[in-house]
Amino acid sequence: MRPVNLDEKLASLDEHWRPRIVARLNGQELKIVKIEGAFPWHLHEEADELFFGWKGRFRLEFRDRSVELGPGDLIVVPRGIEHRPVADEEAEILLFEPADLLNTGNVVDERFTAPKGIDA
Repeated sequence: MRPVNLDEKLASLDEHWRPRIVARLNGQELKIVKIEGAFPWHLHEEADELFFGWKGRFRLEFRDRSVELGPGDLIVVPRGIEHRPVADEEAEILLFEPADLLNTGNVVDERFTAPKGIDA
C-alpha cells in the first residue's frame, strides 16, 4: 500500500491513447491516459466505462450527441453504447474499467489498440 501521485504518473506518459494502470481494486482497474485527436468508434459489449477528466477538455461522442467534459467532470458509458473520445488539444483522463478490458472494445486497430495490463 503506497500512495499514488496522479500528476507524477501522468507526467511520465509519453504517448497518446496508451492507458496505464495506476491501481486495481475489486476486479476493476484505474487507468490514466493522455489523449489527443479522435479515437475510433467502438463499444464494450460486457462492460461499463467511467471517464473522469483530470486536465484539459475532451468530449465523448455518441452517434446521436456529444458530451463535453473538463477537469472534475465524469461520465459513465453503459455497456453496448457506441462511442469515441475526442480531444482537440491534449487532455489527461482517468478510466475506471473492469480488469483486462480491451481499450478499443469490439474493434482492433493497429494504431489505437493498446496492450492490456500495463502498469504506469
